[in-house]
Amino acid sequence: MNTDRKICIKNIRRDKLLMAMILPVVVYFAVFAYLPMYGLVIAFKDYSPGRGIWGSPWAGLVHFEQFFKGFFFKRLFRNTLLISFYGIAFGFPVPIIFALVLNEFKDGIFKRTIQTISYLPHFISLVVICGMIVNFLSPQNGIVNILLENITGRRINFLAEAKWFRTIYIGSGIWQEFGWNSIIYIAALAGIDPNLYEAAKIDGASEWKKFTKITIPLLTRTFTFVSIMTVISHFLMFAQFYVMIFRAVNKRYSLMLYIYKTAFEGSKDLSYAAAATVVLFIIVFTVSMVQRRLSRADWEY
Repeated sequence: MNTDRKICIKNIRRDKLLMAMILPVVVYFAVFAYLPMYGLVIAFKDYSPGRGIWGSPWAGLVHFEQFFKGFFFKRLFRNTLLISFYGIAFGFPVPIIFALVLNEFKDGIFKRTIQTISYLPHFISLVVICGMIVNFLSPQNGIVNILLENITGRRINFLAEAKWFRTIYIGSGIWQEFGWNSIIYIAALAGIDPNLYEAAKIDGASEWKKFTKITIPLLTRTFTFVSIMTVISHFLMFAQFYVMIFRAVNKRYSLMLYIYKTAFEGSKDLSYAAAATVVLFIIVFTVSMVQRRLSRADWEY
C-alpha cells in the first residue's frame, strides 16, 4: 500500500499541470451535473419550499405510485417510446447513407460544398427552424400544401392533426441534424486503412463485398455508440417539443416535457415531477449500461 501511495503521489507531482487544466471541467460537472442530483430526494417527500428539502415530511413511494397509475403515464411512455423508435428507424440510417455516398466522391469543391450545405441547418436556431416548419406546412400558403393540392387536389392542416406530430418532429429533426451527425461516420470512414480495400481488390472482391466485409464491420462500434446515444437523446427530448407545441393545435407530449410542465406550470407539484424524473433517470442509466457493455464487447471482423 505504501508503495502504491508513493507512486500515486509521484504521478500527481509529475502531472500537476495537466490536473490543474482538467480541474475546471471537474468542478463544472460536480457543481452543475452531480450536485443537483441531491435534489431528487424530494421525490420521496411531500416537498414544501417553505420547509426545505430536509424539513419536508417523507412520503415514501406515494408519488411514484401516482405517476405509474396516472392517466397520462401510458400515453406519455408510449409516445416517448414511439418517437425513440421512429428516430432510430428513420433518422439513424440517413447520416450513415449520406456519409457512405459522400465518401465515394473524390475530395474537391463539389464534395466540400455538399458537406457545408448539409451542416448549415444544424446552426440555425431551433425557434427559426420551427417557424420555417410552420410556414412550410401552413394550410393557406405553405409550399407543402401548394404542392399537395396540385398533386392530390386537397390540403392538410398538419399542425391541427395529432397523427402528423411525430412525422413532423422526426422529419424536421432528420433534416436539421443528418449532415452534422454524418461527421462521425465520415471520420470513421477516413480512419479505415486503404490497404484493406487494395488487398480485397487484388483478391477479386466486388464493391459490394468490400462494403459488407470491410466497411460495415469496421463501423460496427460507431453504429452501436451512436444508436445508443440517439435513443438517450430521444428520451431526453425537450427543446423542439417545447417550441413546437405552441404552434400545434393537437399536441403530443414527451416524458421530459411533461416533467417540466408538471414542475413549473399548472399544479407545480415538484415532488411528483421529481418522481417522474427518477423514472426517466433509471431508463437513461439502463440504456447507458447497455452501451457500456456493448462498447466493451469484442467484435469479430
